[in-house]
Amino acid sequence: MPTIHDEILDALRHIELTHQVRVLYACESGSRAWGVPSRDSDYDVRFIYIHPSDWYLSIDEGGDVIELPVHDRLDISGWDIRKALRLFRKSNPSMLEWLQSDIVYAESGSAAERIRSLMPAVFSPRTCVQHYLNMARNNFRTELQKDAVKVKSYFYVLRPILACLWIERLGTVPPASLCALQEAILPKGELSREIERLTTRKMAGEELDLEPEAKQLLHHFIHSEIERMQTASETFGKAAAADPTTQLDILFRELLQENAQLR
Repeated sequence: MPTIHDEILDALRHIELTHQVRVLYACESGSRAWGVPSRDSDYDVRFIYIHPSDWYLSIDEGGDVIELPVHDRLDISGWDIRKALRLFRKSNPSMLEWLQSDIVYAESGSAAERIRSLMPAVFSPRTCVQHYLNMARNNFRTELQKDAVKVKSYFYVLRPILACLWIERLGTVPPASLCALQEAILPKGELSREIERLTTRKMAGEELDLEPEAKQLLHHFIHSEIERMQTASETFGKAAAADPTTQLDILFRELLQENAQLR
């Protein structure tokens, strides 16, 4: 019987044949990449693809996104390599997270590794912190202020806050894994233990709200860090000193040459 992994690989092969592209890299995103999936979590598959080189030689730009309809817990979408590199140049947090995912479904050649090697040249602490801060603030306001809060909603606030703290303290791209963030950032104590309990409940599929004491502890941490990071985020550097465009252009051309003819 085919596994979910087999289904994902079949879907990626179907995309390659249907759209005449090559998938350079495919990974898991979302809660599974964070290491906190529920029993019924979707598989959020994200990929980077490339067309034959002639496709890019047109006065009109073609579509740069491929998406499949969500089906049977499979959510699959990807970006053309040119779009991916443009967003990478802007320190796009989603692109950085894809490259940091611990769950990789497909990797063609060394494209992902070569893109990854340029991460220090594109990483903008301020861009990423402001992205994660906005995510945490918006999710805190829309999800955690309800009368009954689902367990999974806390992770859409906690992970971006921990990502902000990682950037603040370590100055590098944060990992996708919530556990890695937590171990590096939070000291052992009641808050860390409460997040571990929350993780256990989410992975078990529990959706009930937290007890008042746990809720108060988490809400205090979340609120205080959002308030603090709003001020601290202005002190982060915007970007690396050197413009990475030349390096990315070279990589783009190399990948086009390597994939000039798709078979």
